[in-house]
Amino acid sequence: MIVLLTAMFVNMLVTNSAFHWDFIAQNILSTPVARGALTSMELTICAMVIGIVLGVVLAIMRLSPNRVLSSAAWLYIWAFRGIPRLVLCVLFGNLGILYGRLEFGLPFDHQIGQLFGVTDFHARIFGLNWSSLIYGFVAGLLALALSEGAYMAEIVRAGMQAVDPGQTEAAQALGMRRPTVLRRIVLPQAMRVIVPPTGNETIAMLKDTSLVAYVPVTNELFFQLQHIGARTYLIFPMLVAACIWYLAMTSVLMVGQYFLEKRFSRGFGATGRARMRLRTRGAGAPGGVVEE
Repeated sequence: MIVLLTAMFVNMLVTNSAFHWDFIAQNILSTPVARGALTSMELTICAMVIGIVLGVVLAIMRLSPNRVLSSAAWLYIWAFRGIPRLVLCVLFGNLGILYGRLEFGLPFDHQIGQLFGVTDFHARIFGLNWSSLIYGFVAGLLALALSEGAYMAEIVRAGMQAVDPGQTEAAQALGMRRPTVLRRIVLPQAMRVIVPPTGNETIAMLKDTSLVAYVPVTNELFFQLQHIGARTYLIFPMLVAACIWYLAMTSVLMVGQYFLEKRFSRGFGATGRARMRLRTRGAGAPGGVVEE
């Protein structure tokens, strides 16, 4: 049945004229689409870097004995995990409604001028329009990165809690300070737990960059493909082209994730246990430890 269904699916791809494979071939590697793919990769990299750094900070705050820090981190995670990313993208794209113009200078300048009898006193150094500061790309990046920070905080927290508390106690007994313990002892061991879900989050982030088309970010991949489809009235072939692009890019990320997981999982799992047994047997054998 699997072979039959596969053959039927391939036959549909080849024979159905609605796909317009020649049109897809003409546009899938066009210059605007290629630039859109680069923009999607830039958004993914920048959002993940900001999200990972923010997630580490929030995870440390969440595990802090300080009630103010842990409560603030919990509130942030609760808010940004609960709001859909599409809503965040549209929201950040319309922040100009709240702040038409930002002014920098002496606060309460009008009241200060009234004290000295000056009605038109202004102590503003400079100002700028909100729309020029938070434009499409930046709005989409902030929405994705701030949302990702909440998810990464939970991933990092789980990784840190997976490390045996005895490791921290031993490091503190040696006189290590808390930041040093986190950097040298806890986080390196937590990477084994952190890396796999972080790879999944990176792949999900690449797919979620399509949401910034609603900010809108006009030089993004999905927006460009939609624009070509709307201009030529061939919407479905461009949706197929979008599927091909995202499948290709996520496949590259999956390969990178595989090697990263292999790198950070050395010494753990079935292979790691086999190595430990080999060392143990070698230690009791004549001649010392057997080297691998």
